Amino acid sequence: MDPRNSAQDVVRCTLCQDSVAPMYCEVCHIHLCKDCVETHLSDSSKVHKVVSLKQYLTTLNNPKCRKHHEKQCELHCEQCDIPICAKCISSGKHSGHKKIDIFQSFEIKTGILEKILQELEKFIYPKYKEIASNIPVQKADLSKNSRKLRTAIDKKGEVWHREIDTIITNLKSNVEEMESKHLVVLNKQEDEITRTISEITQTIAELKKLLNSKDVSLVSEYKPRIAAFRRLPPKLKVSLPNFRPQEIHTDQLIKQFGSLSALSFTTEEQDYSMPPQGAESSPPDRSLMDVPRIITAIDTGYKYLSGVTCLNDTEVWTRGSNSMMKLFNLQGEQVESIQTKSGNTPQDIAVTRSGDLVYTDRDDRT
Repeated sequence: MDPRNSAQDVVRCTLCQDSVAPMYCEVCHIHLCKDCVETHLSDSSKVHKVVSLKQYLTTLNNPKCRKHHEKQCELHCEQCDIPICAKCISSGKHSGHKKIDIFQSFEIKTGILEKILQELEKFIYPKYKEIASNIPVQKADLSKNSRKLRTAIDKKGEVWHREIDTIITNLKSNVEEMESKHLVVLNKQEDEITRTISEITQTIAELKKLLNSKDVSLVSEYKPRIAAFRRLPPKLKVSLPNFRPQEIHTDQLIKQFGSLSALSFTTEEQDYSMPPQGAESSPPDRSLMDVPRIITAIDTGYKYLSGVTCLNDTEVWTRGSNSMMKLFNLQGEQVESIQTKSGNTPQDIAVTRSGDLVYTDRDDRT
């Protein structure tokens, strides 16, 4: 249907993305068709709670208006991004602003929060854990390299006499100092990453609690911090020092014994890209047929058939060249018919999430 002339289409199943979804899982916050309910319940990792979508929507409560406390908000002003009541509208403050149903706004925001939660749990959190797990490896490499340096210095020192003991001690001290500086940098990065992981874990918990609360006001007011978490910590790139021994010349003991290369720190930005839309939700092993298959042919009785919309998997609403809208089943039997209030031909039809038929009348602008 042309979105410029159409009402909102029917809600589709999150799993198969094909069938009408009259059911809703309050735990996973996804829409389900009847065929996918059993598959979803078979996932024993969670205790699911599947209810009808209509029942779920009736459990939501309209939030109280911030300005007119005795009123409940039924709309959401998209320009001001706040719930509004009838008094807010009559005040003229939101005149010319785009307004949508408060529960539609709730559904949109819930969808955004679900995607943020999914991104945090499946992409950002594992990435931070991966980065954090690499720091102990860096510490092990640092320790191994330091031991290697000390061993080389000791071996060289065995060849030399007492007069170079001071040189050996100073060089060891330099190694310890560089290791200490390196550890300070690594420990600081580890602490920052650990703190961020804790914040992510807290945010995940808050989002889950928020999504399960059904509190429209809290959901509307919640400001996610996802942008800060998308900026991954810079990757620490270290050039570890090494020992460069020299040939022994008595008159140049200090220069000939060798020196340590300088310890240096550089950072390298790590790229993070958003997961492709639908990457997690796309159903596996679903392919389009090369040739469409006709399930049934229905004689609607219209001279010209103008549009159809599915009520469910077995029934479909139709509109044609007159004012009558007809409901047929897949056997071609007419189940119901409804005439437009004005007697005009409907411009388009759609089915709401609750299963109600909606039509547009271009002539009387309703």
